[in-house]
Amino acid sequence: MNHPVRRPALVTALALACVVALTSCTTGPAAGPGRAAASPVSADPASRPDLKPFYGQRLRWTDCETEGYVCARLTVPRDYTDPGNGKTFVLPVARAAAGKPERRIGSLVFNPGGPGAAGVRSLEEGMDEAFGRAARDRFDIVAFDPRGVGASVPALTCTAADDEEDEAEEDEAEEDTTEPAASEGVAPLHPRTDEERTAADEGARAAAEDCEQHSGDLLRHVGTQDAARDLDVLRAALGERELTYLGWSYGTSLGTAYAELFPRRVRAMVLDGAIDPSLDWSQRVLSQSAGFRRSVDDYADHCAEIAGDSCPADSPDAIRALIERLYTRAGREPLPVSEDSSYAEYGGMDATAVLDAVSMAMYTPEDQWEPLSRALAAADAGDATELGALDEEEPDEEEPAAEDGGEDGPGDEDFTPVDNEGAALTAVNCLDVPHPRGLDAYWDVLPRAEKAAGVYGTAGVTAELTCRGWPSGGRTPHRVDADGVPPVLVVGTTGDPSTPYAEAVSLAEQFPGGMLLTYEGMGHTAYGRGDACVTEKVDAYLVGLKPVRPGATC
Repeated sequence: MNHPVRRPALVTALALACVVALTSCTTGPAAGPGRAAASPVSADPASRPDLKPFYGQRLRWTDCETEGYVCARLTVPRDYTDPGNGKTFVLPVARAAAGKPERRIGSLVFNPGGPGAAGVRSLEEGMDEAFGRAARDRFDIVAFDPRGVGASVPALTCTAADDEEDEAEEDEAEEDTTEPAASEGVAPLHPRTDEERTAADEGARAAAEDCEQHSGDLLRHVGTQDAARDLDVLRAALGERELTYLGWSYGTSLGTAYAELFPRRVRAMVLDGAIDPSLDWSQRVLSQSAGFRRSVDDYADHCAEIAGDSCPADSPDAIRALIERLYTRAGREPLPVSEDSSYAEYGGMDATAVLDAVSMAMYTPEDQWEPLSRALAAADAGDATELGALDEEEPDEEEPAAEDGGEDGPGDEDFTPVDNEGAALTAVNCLDVPHPRGLDAYWDVLPRAEKAAGVYGTAGVTAELTCRGWPSGGRTPHRVDADGVPPVLVVGTTGDPSTPYAEAVSLAEQFPGGMLLTYEGMGHTAYGRGDACVTEKVDAYLVGLKPVRPGATC
């Protein structure tokens, strides 16, 4: 992901990442404590006359820009309570054909996470290779961009996209030969004083106002409940009587929502990196931030095994001390970076940015711990450029998506992917998870967050302030209500930083007949990261519906 702008603490955007867990809807027969009221539109949407035009679509496949994949477009109503109002989302869809078409079972739809990760881009970048050979041989692997995400039309944005504004900014940048201005204030990881808390609230309010200004009409229509309804329209358009689905991280929230809305339309469902819908906003922050803190401790303890001579210090305690030292230094003054760093315009990396970079590196230890180690050593020596660049990629040649669309086949709209993952992550999280309106509710959680997870907890609480004034989706924390769903397979990693293992245990218990597969390891999610045991068991379930026995561990 491009990283031109500083993001809130713990807001990461890897393809499989989910930073603030989402709740999902439920459509049980009766509302009660811990249960959500049933929605009249969820009884059988395909039978509603006003939804038949959407359910009657058939995808028209053409070659994608990337060889080996075919692409199509799916039209869904923007508002499921008024689907005939003419406003829609047009969602890109992509497919990798089954390796053994003569033995094809059907389509396997996946969501790579986020919220905000573009499924089509991830598939074209080779995400189908994350699936085991058995699954790839027997299924078409299908991805889509959820409503408002990536090349969806329209797409969310929290920044101005007007060409004239862009040109004016470019002209101004060319004329400005002065050095980048230093940060006017260092954002603390734990805002303690009235001044620090006011600044944190003002920054969060400004971010929310930017989203409202540029995407106001869309913000109430990008929640997971509506995305789950889109998933059922996609199932029908693919010609599938039942859905076979795999969701990583946020994709587990989307899968849970689908199972609650359409339990008898599930053939098989794998939820890897699980999110517990029964937790409220503060419980989610405490759960996840404690997970990150544990993972950083794991990094210190196991650095020598994975990163070898690259480790920034010669003992676990010395590594922990180095990281704490960087947080303290960056809390006083931003750490220096080179002038071509994306952090140069802020005067360097403040403590929140340093914590964000460290947290991001916990997702895939096998890939990230070695470069993290080198970057920490360089930052401790006085240059944080490498630390700030850990998650940067080469910018894509991108154009804004069209304003609207209504056809399911190829047309004149520009469907070039837009990198709006950060905007979508904020929009979906804030809409799906109820947040308090009053500031005191956030400050009251800070002591518990500090006790549970140190600065990872307090920074996580502060990051939630953006949701304080967000449109409400009307959903509440609840236990899964999916009577009639076949056994769902939940995969949990014991050392997962972002979706802690305890949430996988809880989610599996909440599903009727739910199965838990435990992966004893570190990093975020398990399937597709190279463990043959996990691949074998997940593929056996997806292909042959083979159950995973209680206590199964890899």
